[in-house]
Amino acid sequence: MMARPTLLIAAALALACIAGGALADGPAAAPVDAQLVAKGAYLARAGDCVACHTAPQGKPFAGGLPMATPVGAVYSTNITPDKGAGIGDWSFEDFAKLMRTGVTKAGYTVYPAMPYPSFSRLGEDDLQALYAYFMQGVPPDPTPNKKADIPWPLSMRFPLALWRMVFGPAPLPMAVPADAQPTLLRGAYLVQGLGHCGACHTPRGVAFQEKALTATNNSVYLAGGGSIDGWTVPSLRNTHGGGLAQWSKEDIVEFLQTGRNQRSASFGGMSDVVAHSTQYLTATDLGSIALFLKSLPDGAKVPPPYMPDPKVGQALRAGVVNSRGAQVYLDRCAGCHRSDGQGNGKAFPALAGNAVLQTSDPTSGIKIVLSGSAVPSTMKAPSSLTMAPYASLLSDADIAEVVSFIQTSWGNQGGTATASQVAKLRKSSPAVQPMTAAAFAAGRVVASPLAPMPGASAAGKP
Repeated sequence: MMARPTLLIAAALALACIAGGALADGPAAAPVDAQLVAKGAYLARAGDCVACHTAPQGKPFAGGLPMATPVGAVYSTNITPDKGAGIGDWSFEDFAKLMRTGVTKAGYTVYPAMPYPSFSRLGEDDLQALYAYFMQGVPPDPTPNKKADIPWPLSMRFPLALWRMVFGPAPLPMAVPADAQPTLLRGAYLVQGLGHCGACHTPRGVAFQEKALTATNNSVYLAGGGSIDGWTVPSLRNTHGGGLAQWSKEDIVEFLQTGRNQRSASFGGMSDVVAHSTQYLTATDLGSIALFLKSLPDGAKVPPPYMPDPKVGQALRAGVVNSRGAQVYLDRCAGCHRSDGQGNGKAFPALAGNAVLQTSDPTSGIKIVLSGSAVPSTMKAPSSLTMAPYASLLSDADIAEVVSFIQTSWGNQGGTATASQVAKLRKSSPAVQPMTAAAFAAGRVVASPLAPMPGASAAGKP
């Protein structure tokens, strides 16, 4: 459930990257009613459209967000109803074609960082509502689109069309039993469709395509693996060893509402997803998502469950310190996360049993220590709690030692870290800024779940 998958950017570069460019012109949208616009606003939040299509300090949906690649940046496009820079002259058919096939009104294939393989399974009614919202509920903005900073011939588009033909299939059936209840069906629809959770949480193939677009007859969908923006991607399946087996449905709902629960706290791109998207979903929809995620079984390789081990906590409380990592933990971490690794409620997440710490990859643990972390300010949890970065306070060796200690203590089954891994991540790990409501309002959109975006009138018109 993380936004802007960097892995996809590297993928299409292997095939050929797109250049930027303004969206094409076409017929204007017909007037629609406020109820349809409000529904579209809700769906736009469910799809987290604002995250990619809004630049820092930019206007909502006016594009310009840079996405780094090894040979230059690509930029998200303006999807406001401005007729010059945006999609103001797109018909519904133009809009639906892009959502379902990844092909624009001008006829070129978009870069698959836009997850049209997931969006292709959206229902007609929802597409109509989204179109109504973007045409009638979003203020037009003339911010011009930016061309990609990628030289020719890497900027040619035709390989993207080939990628689309191979990896952008027609809509697939939802991965649920034939006799599934409506709640499970709704969860499958949101996760596999508009929520495009697989874009981040499903492993990639040799052409960097998602190995599975739904959970039908496979164990890789939402199985995690790899990294995005330098963060390890966790599994969302109901499995041990990094998945959601220890989480209840209520834990999942609370996490999606607030970015925190008794078991963990959000980090990296997932904090953006909570801040801009999932906190605004209804409790019913979040419950449906949780039900679907808990329905995804273990894969062929079943990791052992986490088993608490109190010995390390008892030793630390008794003043027994057997490693440099344990000493750093006592000096820097135990004040918030406690000597037993249990944390302090939802303020300081538990480290003992934390699913992120049960895999062999210590990347996320290293990045959090280096850069710090922050959970978003949300409607149900307005405090933006922040962990300070330690990049300037601890050496590469010290960070490797303390991360290794955390990932292997209290029963945790994670892998150890090395100083060379820390040194590599240090070069690309800026400090995380607190996620305050004011900061998000300045560069993103924070509003009530069913209202038009700021700038729209009560009738849903700009």
